[in-house]
Amino acid sequence: MNFSCKAEQIAPSLTLAITAKAKKMKAEGIDVIGFGAGEPDFNTPENIQKAAIEAMKKGLTRYTPASGISELKDAIIKKFKNDNGLSYTQSQIIISTGAKQCLANVFQAILNPGDEVIVPTPYWVSYPELISLADGVPVYVNSGDENNFKYTVEDLKAVLTNKTKAIIINSPNNPTGTIYNKKELQQIAEFCKENDIAIISDEIYEKLIYGNKEHVSIASVSEDAYNRTIVINGVSKSYAMTGWRIGYAAGPEKIIKLMSNIQSHTTSNPNSIAQYAAVEALEGEQETIKFMINEFRNRKDYMVDRINNINSISCINPDGAFYVMIKIDTLLNKNFNGEIIKDSMDFSRLLLECEKVAVIPGDAFGVNNYIRLSYATSMENIKEGLNRIESFINKIK
Repeated sequence: MNFSCKAEQIAPSLTLAITAKAKKMKAEGIDVIGFGAGEPDFNTPENIQKAAIEAMKKGLTRYTPASGISELKDAIIKKFKNDNGLSYTQSQIIISTGAKQCLANVFQAILNPGDEVIVPTPYWVSYPELISLADGVPVYVNSGDENNFKYTVEDLKAVLTNKTKAIIINSPNNPTGTIYNKKELQQIAEFCKENDIAIISDEIYEKLIYGNKEHVSIASVSEDAYNRTIVINGVSKSYAMTGWRIGYAAGPEKIIKLMSNIQSHTTSNPNSIAQYAAVEALEGEQETIKFMINEFRNRKDYMVDRINNINSISCINPDGAFYVMIKIDTLLNKNFNGEIIKDSMDFSRLLLECEKVAVIPGDAFGVNNYIRLSYATSMENIKEGLNRIESFINKIK
């Protein structure tokens, strides 16, 4: 039997695969330190849990409208107005089973076979695959550490073709923690206006920002940007609700309608109970976010300082999210116990085998001379894990 050529070309998520392998090793009693997690290590706040229980008691356990309940749409509209200065109506909002489904919906809604989407490198692992599933073509634009992993208009011009349909901007960024400022966003928005390109703005890490940086949504920088931007967000990262699977998107009414139609024939509505919990997340007390940010900041500061004091590796200080990209280029093509480390996959595999530390190879993000560490784990794990990484590096000749 022949299977779908498209499906067979899709690579599994390396981040999920490595995290699953680390969990399996732990379950077998192996002392593994996992730096792969793309989720907060805190439990969902109690007020959100209680809202879910109350929804179940009220019998709010049945189908909802495919694009989500009106109560949650209203909460999302208020959030955009208060946090981003953006005005939307309910017909411009869709709620999905995680931000990843929002992205899948939007690519299916706007792409025709051969349409190109500009993707910054390093990229979140699922962008290229979601574009390919929608018959689009990911086109990569390098955003190196010399510019804090941010692409410029000149970078975009270099890859622009008559097939370019959209660009992705992810700020704060996974995997780099980079944040674009308002001036940079204005320049990118003007480029998209001049070339009639859609903007897909992934803002899922919006609230996880450190220092004096601020989040600006590109949809807010001009009327034109507002009219061509689909904003992707959700409650997973900010409210420690990754398993609840609630994401949302806002944008032009026509695109949101197409996304809703697609969703109505695939998953239909997102989980009803999780939707009511998400209302509480957005409208309830926000103190737990402040607590998480403080914890993440302390871990980040320790991790960055420690990494930059280990021979042969370095990193930039991320402004948001909860990841650090470690540069390992000086360690490639060197010898570890008789094996040459050719790329980030070799480095990560040997590190897990020999020191029982799980990291994500940069190959998952389109860069082979980096590894990604998440600081969404305890300070105890961070200290021990970095000690093991240093021990591993000291054995490389």
